[in-house]
Amino acid sequence: MRFVGTGYLGAMLNIISHGTDLPGTPPLIIAHGLFGSARNWGALARRFGETLHVLAVDMRNHGYSAHSDRHDYPALADDLAKVIAAHGGQAYLLGHSMGGKAAMWLALTAPGAVRRLVVADIAPVGYEHSQMPVIEALRALDLAAITSRRDADTALARDIEDPGVRGFLLQSLDLSTRPPGWKLNLAALAANMDKLTGFPETDARWDGPALFLAGADSSYVDARGEAAIARHFPAARIARIANAGHWLHAERPDAVAEAIMRFLAEG
Repeated sequence: MRFVGTGYLGAMLNIISHGTDLPGTPPLIIAHGLFGSARNWGALARRFGETLHVLAVDMRNHGYSAHSDRHDYPALADDLAKVIAAHGGQAYLLGHSMGGKAAMWLALTAPGAVRRLVVADIAPVGYEHSQMPVIEALRALDLAAITSRRDADTALARDIEDPGVRGFLLQSLDLSTRPPGWKLNLAALAANMDKLTGFPETDARWDGPALFLAGADSSYVDARGEAAIARHFPAARIARIANAGHWLHAERPDAVAEAIMRFLAEG
């Protein structure tokens, strides 16, 4: 059966479904990064849906999913575990950045739920950078004065110079309300920023097949990250995508799709 649609898992996660429902074949769960949504992976999700049942989720406090004061990797992983449990009990799992850390934590703590793991441009380590300047810029936006996405982009340019980053962030601006509002729970993300940039302490390892994709122009998977990947995911292989940074799936979609489909086909 071919289908594309949206739905909810209980009261927590909004899910966008693509693809072919094949009994006995695990679905592919896609978990996006910080400030993103399921729609960030739309083009690739539709492509994967040619051969798989794809479930792209809005992570908690993002998109159309429920808001919660709690936003840490055990909670995010538990949300993904519930999606998997509702769709056969085992899945291929793909996560980017924040979603990649949630996917790694799920594999380390509930290994039977994951058939194959794909992590995009993140490692199981803590990072020193903070995304608080982005949150402060979004909070500073005078939403009452915004009547269009162009208005918002012009105002946001005072604090965020990169038009690509602004365009990405403004996908989470809901213009259907008056005044407009953010689909992001900025308060919860700010309160949990140290948890988001970190990674829980653990000696656990997952021996299943894993593919770590890294942008060749990104610094997120450095030597320290590679060592942590080898320690926690001994069967993993790392592939670097040329001419790509942290948003490798947007910058080099064909290369990313081909690498992922080739890896999943092995299983």
